[in-house]
Amino acid sequence: MTRAILLASTALLMAAPAAWAAADGPTGGQLALTRVLLSTGGVGYFEYEATVSGDADLSLEVRRDQVDDVLKSIVVYDDKGGVGTIGLAGAEPLDTAFRELPFSAGDLTSPAALLNAMRGAEVTSGGSRQLTGRLMSVTEETVRLPGGDGATATRHRVTLMTADGLRQLVLEEADALRFTDPAVQAQIDRALSAVAENARRERRQLTVHSRAPQGAPQDGQAAGERRVRVGYVAEMPLWKATYRLSMTQGGQPQTGQSQTGAAKEGSGALQGWAVLENLSGEDWKGVDLTVVSGNPVTLRQALYTPYFVERPEVPVEVLGRVLPTADEGTVTLNDAHPAMRAQSEASRAGVPPAAAMAAPPPPAPAMAPAPAPMGELLAKVAPYGSAAGTPAMAAVRGADAGAAEGAQVLFHYPQPVSVPNGGTLMMPIAVRSLPVERVALYQPGTDARHPLASLRLRNDGDTALPPGLLTFYDRTGGTGAETSAYVGDARMATLPAGDSRLLSFAVDQAVTIDREEKPSRRLSRATLADGVLTLSVTDRQSTTYTVAGAPDTDRSVVIEHPRRPGWDLAEPADGKTEATAGAYRLPLAVPAGKTVTLTATLERPRQERIVLTDLSADQIAARASAPELPPEVRQALTTLAGLRSAVAEKERRIAELERERAERIADQDRLRENLKALPAGSDLHKRTLAKMAEAENRLDGLARDLTTARTELEAARQTLRERVKALAI
Repeated sequence: MTRAILLASTALLMAAPAAWAAADGPTGGQLALTRVLLSTGGVGYFEYEATVSGDADLSLEVRRDQVDDVLKSIVVYDDKGGVGTIGLAGAEPLDTAFRELPFSAGDLTSPAALLNAMRGAEVTSGGSRQLTGRLMSVTEETVRLPGGDGATATRHRVTLMTADGLRQLVLEEADALRFTDPAVQAQIDRALSAVAENARRERRQLTVHSRAPQGAPQDGQAAGERRVRVGYVAEMPLWKATYRLSMTQGGQPQTGQSQTGAAKEGSGALQGWAVLENLSGEDWKGVDLTVVSGNPVTLRQALYTPYFVERPEVPVEVLGRVLPTADEGTVTLNDAHPAMRAQSEASRAGVPPAAAMAAPPPPAPAMAPAPAPMGELLAKVAPYGSAAGTPAMAAVRGADAGAAEGAQVLFHYPQPVSVPNGGTLMMPIAVRSLPVERVALYQPGTDARHPLASLRLRNDGDTALPPGLLTFYDRTGGTGAETSAYVGDARMATLPAGDSRLLSFAVDQAVTIDREEKPSRRLSRATLADGVLTLSVTDRQSTTYTVAGAPDTDRSVVIEHPRRPGWDLAEPADGKTEATAGAYRLPLAVPAGKTVTLTATLERPRQERIVLTDLSADQIAARASAPELPPEVRQALTTLAGLRSAVAEKERRIAELERERAERIADQDRLRENLKALPAGSDLHKRTLAKMAEAENRLDGLARDLTTARTELEAARQTLRERVKALAI
């Protein structure tokens, strides 16, 4: 019933405007648009059809901005005959039109610029003062206008060489000024025509030369009618998919009961529509319409624009000057690739060039038709059915090429469609009942306190559904008295056959979620060898979700727990957890009015390498106090801490002795300076000499103490190194 109503409404939508009336089929010898295929790659395939007899020239008009795409993609299908050539008027650049003219396109911007460019040409002025002469110059001058306001005007003075000598006239005051030579006037007319032609966005006409089947009479008599199809791919607006999903009372609880739904599965009536525009430049009248959902590679190239190869310029050869060409090396022909040698031998065998270039004979009627464009054989067809078959490709001699595969889904409308140029059409692409489950999806990045009211929509059909917006309705009431209530909108990504999607349409204020994070680490192994302590550590990040359920109904909650690179999910470990690109999806059943908790734990194993000789005694002692270390490792670290403390004590003793030695030397230098100022033999002089002697004695003692301390330090360091090297736990 729903499908019948949908098709009927579509028929009314397409038949309402009179301009959308379907046209008759293609007439004999005339190409008529019969098929349109729109792709989500931003292009459309347009196929024209004609019935011809014998040799025929078929004309096809396209917009100027579509010519590049047409040259890239045009293809001809012929039941029995072949294709000769395809011709169209050239795209002559504007610079080419001025290549043989004595002036440029910029000289046409003003009369003064054109006259300056045509110096030497003969002109004749009209009006009361007629002059005939050759142009010498056009100069600009500024003159003051009558009146006392100081206004000025710019005019151009033209100087001519006449039979009476130099004569001048003001260009702005001349009634007329024409070139005497008709050839010059023709050049200007041709240039202006080229400028107008370049500025006009006109249509281009292609001529497809269709050949009669081989063996057919060539006297102009009919050789039997045959169908010829011409297709090409051009840029088109992207068609869009939109969906409507209606939930009924039999499928799920009422809207008044729960907007997020319970944890049971029901069904929903899905309507899918394609919204498309006809911006092709011509009306579609009774065409076969197909839309394709996929991700094809679509390219553009300026094939209609002439390109010139830059060539190196060499000096003109004169007598006595030699310019040898550069040597680029040689190639031994006997060492050529075997396939190349075989081709050369075949050429020497006398294969006629005409035979190599001839088109292959037309395929036999029993052969299967060639694949249609846009990958029809590679795509799965939507429930409306497949497009019409495509005849065999015309016989065009060319290089062999492989086929590129790509998954696409075709939606073909079963009736002819008419859309005027610039019109918009809505075409149904899906009418089916799909399994639906209502869940509460918690995404911390979207709402930190409440989950999102969502639907789990499963595609149990045979074809994928393209991405688009989905409008959700809830239908309540009995048969014949049902009412629809708008619930919300959702974004739906591509839904492959057999897969499911979570579609969020509102915030579930009845459910509240709190979360608490707690990091920790666990030591699984410790080894000590060659003075390096290696710890095998497992980092843990636990997040506890506390969910307060709705007061009236149960909830099926799905928690999206963020994924972290290098971390694995340790809890819950049921093996049924779903994962997206950035999160784990953890299901949780929450009874009405209850509070439920869920703990998600991520783990990351890693190793720590600690070089003990780089640590101080306190740092080693801190490591030894860690309770998670094995007892033998802790005992070894405690011993190393004592040895490292002894080394540190020796280092401190040496530092103290060196500091005292430096102070004694500085004091001795001070006393030596004082002696220079004291009278010899005085009491102060004698006391200073005594202090200097005492200082010398102390310096000698410090030197002995430093030697002893350094020896003891080296012995302590050697003991530490030997003990560290001997450790292996």
